[in-house]
Amino acid sequence: MNLHHRSTTIGRSALAACLLATTAPFCAAHAQTPQQLQQINVDATRLYDGGTGIDGSNAPALRIVGAATTVITRQEIAGSPAQSIQDIIAQVPGVQVRTLFGGVDGARSSVDLRGYGATGSSNTLVLINGRRLNDLDLQGVDLAAIPRDSIERIEVTRGNSGAVLYGDNAVGGVINIVTRTGVGLPNQARIEGGFGSFQRREGNGSATVSSGPYSAAIFGNIVDTDGYRQNNTYRQRNGSGEIRYTTTDFSAFLSLSGDDQRLGLPGGRSTQEFGTGINQLLTNRRGAATPFDYGDQQGLNATAGFTKGLWNGGDLIVDGGVRQKTQQAGFFFGTVPPPIPGNYVDTDLTTYSITPRLSITNPLFGLPSRILTGIDYYDANYNSSRPQARGGMPVHIYDLQQKSLGAYWQQTVGILSTTDVSYGGRIQRISLDARDTFNPLAPGGFFDSGHAPLNKDETQHALHAGLEHRFNQNFAVFGRAARAFRTPNVDERVASGPAFDAFFNPIPQTFGLRIQTSYDYEGGIRLKAGMLEVQSSVYDTYLKNELQFDPVNFFNRNLDPTRRYGSETSATLRINEGLLFRGGIALTRAVFREGQFRGNDVPLVSPLTASAGVTWNIWQRYLVFDATARYWSQRRFDNDQSNLQTKIPANGTVDLRLSGEYDRLFWSFTVNNLFDAKYYDYGIARVVNFPTDVGVFNAYPLPGRTFLLKAGFRL
Repeated sequence: MNLHHRSTTIGRSALAACLLATTAPFCAAHAQTPQQLQQINVDATRLYDGGTGIDGSNAPALRIVGAATTVITRQEIAGSPAQSIQDIIAQVPGVQVRTLFGGVDGARSSVDLRGYGATGSSNTLVLINGRRLNDLDLQGVDLAAIPRDSIERIEVTRGNSGAVLYGDNAVGGVINIVTRTGVGLPNQARIEGGFGSFQRREGNGSATVSSGPYSAAIFGNIVDTDGYRQNNTYRQRNGSGEIRYTTTDFSAFLSLSGDDQRLGLPGGRSTQEFGTGINQLLTNRRGAATPFDYGDQQGLNATAGFTKGLWNGGDLIVDGGVRQKTQQAGFFFGTVPPPIPGNYVDTDLTTYSITPRLSITNPLFGLPSRILTGIDYYDANYNSSRPQARGGMPVHIYDLQQKSLGAYWQQTVGILSTTDVSYGGRIQRISLDARDTFNPLAPGGFFDSGHAPLNKDETQHALHAGLEHRFNQNFAVFGRAARAFRTPNVDERVASGPAFDAFFNPIPQTFGLRIQTSYDYEGGIRLKAGMLEVQSSVYDTYLKNELQFDPVNFFNRNLDPTRRYGSETSATLRINEGLLFRGGIALTRAVFREGQFRGNDVPLVSPLTASAGVTWNIWQRYLVFDATARYWSQRRFDNDQSNLQTKIPANGTVDLRLSGEYDRLFWSFTVNNLFDAKYYDYGIARVVNFPTDVGVFNAYPLPGRTFLLKAGFRL
């Protein structure tokens, strides 16, 4: 297999494939000439079909047949006025965002695909170059730790069909972030600096080098800001780089990345401050309930792999790596110094992995076919020390090791020139060894209890079947059915039940939670009529043993059966090469199917979300205007399964960006939340006594109008 020829073909066809074979509302924005398009790495995604002709042409399709996939390109990311990667992804229909820590650069913000609320980040699988970032803990994936300039594209596959290819956590969908390489690029460098609201200072740098079969790329960024709220200081340092060797039938790479983040945790604003009855949300929305709490984290990641053409149409892809994440977090009592230690967390998580796979694009009985089959092995080791204060004697030392071995097969066949079918399955073995070293004599340990050891092996499976039929070049229908699963993470197992009964007697803990499963059905259409492109789909998902955290009583549990259903529509309208309109709308329902809350809404899910945007190249890229508007309807507060509380208000934001380029110079000026909306998208309800607790909640306010000015040059 001539990989260089294959990549070149992909480069020439990528934009057409994005428009014709995916659902992206962003695809046509900032359109480039074929010479400017980047090559697609066959080892960075499992969605790539190789351009086998299955979709009716030789253009590659970045999708799973029957599923709704959106591809956000590097040009859309660079031109977006959104400040964070999460906010860019939130413009995809069916995506919602939840922010707890002041909305600083998207730090610790979570992305929720198809309405999973508080557990959205655990039900959304995030990958980088096809390799999972979701860790064994509840921290979630912090997209702020990825240099924005390093991203080549983002593949968003909604629904649970991605579970066959990628495994655990892909219940709501899969987000695959593909990073840039230096292959085929000239030797160049880019330096950028900026400043903005809340004393924000930012610096970005990147460089690509290539010589013969060798290439390299390096990216880094620095962000410092005081943050919107008191005790909201944020410092982020990111760096990533890759070295690659590419010949006609062989490619190998080594990538390294690291990040260092410090973040103040201001806590919520209460509508009824304890002991005073003052509404902090109205009187001091920028204040801090926890002026001394903080959460720091550092990460290191190394990945190496190769792609080898075994025969014409057959590629062996092997990659493996190690990822280490360390976290330190301090939580205190009191709002005036000196703070009183409440809890300290010192955690180390190391994950080893290897993921070999075989891609076969040879015909099957004369029919176009692509098979992707492989093995995923992950070994995660978690150690967390929990003293009352930093440097103190730990009350708990949690040691957990989880090993996961999965095997999968997915095949796509063009049974007719107009019809593709896809089917696949995964079987995955999960082994957990969990221990809690509990010391009741440590400060704070007298009123606590330890967890009983747990050794557990469980086998789960995922299934997918999909169909797409093209009536003509302008109209197609698609559909699918799939099964997925989610394994409880370590933080959920650690807090798998209340520590005390009603009389404050310690209750032995077990680490025991059941694995969550889901069945998902979807159908839709794709339409292209002149300048207009539309995709619309409806879906229905049934879940058992859904995992959820109780933010008031601080334990996790399996919910009664739940259901998600709704519709998602995206559209683009290209007036000419310089003017593009895009939009999307999603209707999302998340309800309890059984139990005491049957028929009630699942908290933290907005039934209606919508976005609209425009890209206008005013003057030969010397001046470009981008605007994006987002709207979300009311949602239930966290902890309000009974649906007795008031709701988090509906709201929306408008973001604008003016940018330009001249020779090697470039600049941009961004205004976020143009109309200075006073909003929040997360809150915890108090539902102890009804009706006296109606309207009593803690909210996490987000910034009003902000600005960011950036400028730089290319070398």
